Order: sequence, then C-alpha cells, then structure tokens
Amino acid sequence: MHRRIIPDVVNNQNVCSLPLEDTAANAARQMVKRNIAAVVVVNEIGRMLGIVTERDLTRRVMAENLDPAKTTLASIMTPDPEVLSPDKTAGDALELMRVRSFRHLPVIDGDRVVAMVSIRDLYAAVKSDLEDDNHEIEAFVFGTQYGA
Repeated sequence: MHRRIIPDVVNNQNVCSLPLEDTAANAARQMVKRNIAAVVVVNEIGRMLGIVTERDLTRRVMAENLDPAKTTLASIMTPDPEVLSPDKTAGDALELMRVRSFRHLPVIDGDRVVAMVSIRDLYAAVKSDLEDDNHEIEAFVFGTQYGA
C-alpha cells in the first residue's frame, strides 16, 4: 500500500487543538461537536505538546473519578506523541499504530499539525486498495470485459 497520508488518506482537515489549561469536559464536548476522537494539546504559540483521546478521557478521568470540569488537559494528555510526516505511507501509519497500539496519529509538517489520521481513515484506504487490486486481477484473469 503506497498511498501517502496527505493527500491520499486525509486531506483538508481542520485539526482541533486546545490549550494545556483547557478541561477534559471541553475536550469531550469538542470531540462530540466535531465527531472526532482525539484533540491536539498546544502551547500558547500553537506548538503541539500532546494529544488527548477518548481513551484518555475514559481511563484517566472517568475511571479515576476525576471531575472533568476541573481536570486540565495538561494532566491527562499523552505528551510528545508519535507523529507522522505527510509523505509517509498508509502502511507506515498502520505499522506504527499496530506496534504501539495507537488509534490516532498527528501528522506534522514542520512545526505545524496538518492532520490527524485515524485507524478508520487507514481502513478506508486499505479497503480501496484491495478493491483496486481485485479489479486488476479480474481484468488480467478474465480479460478487460469481465464485470462490464
């Protein structure tokens, strides 16, 4: 699978970023509002410092009986997360996610977060690649008129 993260897997995303002092409750609201499962935690100049996912909210806030309205993102984020560059392939992302048990990876171009790739995004790319491969095999085996 040779699809590049950008533009082949994700493109034109508006990544949700929140400051360190924001709350777990607001992060959860933003995730629901945007139908996403991860937010980037940034400093005052917008540089990524960490990531907070739905899993973090469940394990580090709810399971610990913390008050989401008082719990800061700084206290629950995963600091300095693994990242991908836009030119990495979907296969690179899948392997990193498999090895490290991640479901979301920030995509960084220089100092800027340009996308957040999820396991669902990669599933769609893999599915499309497999369908394309299947069509090529059918055309080779049965001739170009097969399925027409």
